[in-house]
Amino acid sequence: LIDEARTPLVISGPTGDHAEVYIAIDKMIPSFTLQTEVGDGKEVEIIDAGDYTLDEKHKQVFLTDDGHIKAEDMLIEAGALAPESSLYDSSNIILMQHLLSGLRAHVLFKKNIDYLVKDDEVVIVDEFTGRTMEGRRWSEGLHQAIEAKENVSIKKENQTLASITYQNYFRLYEKLSGMTGTAETEASELQDIYGLEVVVVPPNTISSRIDHSDLIYGTMNEKLDAVMKDIQACQKIMQPVLVGTNSIESSESVSALLTKNKIKHEVLNAKQHQREAEIIANAGAPGAVTISTNMAGRGTDIVLGGRPLEGASEAETESWKAKHQSVIDSGGLHIIGTERNESRRVDNQLRGRSGRQGDIGSTRFYLSLEDSLMKIFASEKTASMMKKLGMKEGEALEHSWLNKTIANAQKKVEGMHYDARKHLLEYDDVANDQRKVVYQLRDELMGTEDVKERYENIRDGVISDLFFEYISPKVLEADWDVGGLESALALDYSSDIPVQKSIDEGLNVDQVLKMILEGFMVSHKVKETAIGSETMRTFEKAVMLKALDHHWKDHLAVMDQLRQSVNLRGYGQKNPVQEYKRESFSMFTVLLDTINSEMVKALCSLNIENIEQVKDQLSSASSDMEGQETNSPSPAKKPTAPRPRVIRQPSKLKVGRNDPCPCGSGKKYKQCHG
Repeated sequence: LIDEARTPLVISGPTGDHAEVYIAIDKMIPSFTLQTEVGDGKEVEIIDAGDYTLDEKHKQVFLTDDGHIKAEDMLIEAGALAPESSLYDSSNIILMQHLLSGLRAHVLFKKNIDYLVKDDEVVIVDEFTGRTMEGRRWSEGLHQAIEAKENVSIKKENQTLASITYQNYFRLYEKLSGMTGTAETEASELQDIYGLEVVVVPPNTISSRIDHSDLIYGTMNEKLDAVMKDIQACQKIMQPVLVGTNSIESSESVSALLTKNKIKHEVLNAKQHQREAEIIANAGAPGAVTISTNMAGRGTDIVLGGRPLEGASEAETESWKAKHQSVIDSGGLHIIGTERNESRRVDNQLRGRSGRQGDIGSTRFYLSLEDSLMKIFASEKTASMMKKLGMKEGEALEHSWLNKTIANAQKKVEGMHYDARKHLLEYDDVANDQRKVVYQLRDELMGTEDVKERYENIRDGVISDLFFEYISPKVLEADWDVGGLESALALDYSSDIPVQKSIDEGLNVDQVLKMILEGFMVSHKVKETAIGSETMRTFEKAVMLKALDHHWKDHLAVMDQLRQSVNLRGYGQKNPVQEYKRESFSMFTVLLDTINSEMVKALCSLNIENIEQVKDQLSSASSDMEGQETNSPSPAKKPTAPRPRVIRQPSKLKVGRNDPCPCGSGKKYKQCHG
């Protein structure tokens, strides 16, 4: 509901293969240098000019002017960019995306922190739970760039087939609720986004856990030394310890230090997830040391003394009771946090592993100025204080003021992530209205066996719209573009209806249009007779669905590009969200028209062998029917035409003209945006 909501839920499918481009760009990346800057963002002083700048908060990379020139020169030399063209030309935007993805892969995404390399694959590590996310891939070419960096097989890029935010996905449920020990800090977001009120249930027993103040050290090594001393002190009294880390790399660093000091321990991270239950079961045993990446989502109770065996004998039960008491006497489970998480909730989930159900326990977080959270938000202020206090190596700061500073830093990050989620939802609410229209349309098609009437309405609407583009009763006959209409009907709809001849014979506009529509109806009837009604209904439905799916997929890609670029409208004193709404509605109207038009083109372009034979039989059948008496004892037997082979010519539904307009005005579509 909260953590995952920053990322849309996407169903994707493979698209073009650009492996060679990723490999070529990956070789270029090491020659790019980071530009060193100081300042608060408004006034920035360049200390050392470079090719790119970093935004670690948002995990983004930006090319400088020098970097842009260098990139163009290198791409031209590699033959990937034409000598006279620019990286920012519309035709080269994909190259720009590949380049930025390559830079992000090298400077912002770290092995064993953000991802693992396993069996010739790059596997994403969930930043909230520390678990691997099999089958998930980063979008916008980032995953391929990391594959090129790690020299593993580069899989094809994915194209979005369907997308929805978690917020709008969960809103589809009629009833929504949840239970967790750490929802209170997110109460406002749960209320704003989901309309859910957070109710705090009082604890069954009062907590006996002692939460010590954070200790802050100057460097990472000083912090790890302090963590080691704390673990060794616990070992002397056989107190179980759970060490919480934020990444696989960090957990392995602590593990290496414990191994060096000959302390037996277990490691629970994405590489060891198969043994999770077993490791957690013994984490509360006397003297046990367990290192774990984020405990979020690991809803397992750590029992003091270790988990008792099921069906244990009386002697085994007595032995467990003795272990349980010895752990209580030593102070219960001691939690050590090696770094503060970006979210207070995740820290609280780690703390909450100790002191459960009134058990005794203790917690302590060890921090350094080199930690990622401290580097981004609190390092300068704290570092200057440490200098003023004359702190020596190995000494730590401990004060309630520092705890508030860190909590404020976490609030800043939480606020930033909340803004990102809220921002994403504002845009997805716009797309959600379009999604509902398209999905309803698709559901109706899937649930309807006979789509003949729907197709005929759409066909008449498309041909009528085309007709009035060239021939309008509002202009003089001399200004009609009859030749253009005949060409469009012939090229796009495989029709040879003689429009000019009909006009020469004195037919008015309405009569000409009626004649054209009847011509299309007869042509379709001929094809239907040739292949059979059942086959034609199946084909109509398949063509409708294919056109809908194909163009909706392309529309999602265009909408995504619009969302990324519309923020620039803010420089023109325009509201980006309102601009997005206006532009996306215009694009959606075009989408519906395109779907209908392409579907009609596909069905009108059907080529059927033996079509002349079918026409003769239809004509003969029609004469027979006219010659029959109305009181005939039995109906005329229809001619059985041979089933000709359908040749489907590749070609690339609009809300029905009488359906309600998707803009929500309440008018019919043809009277509003049709």
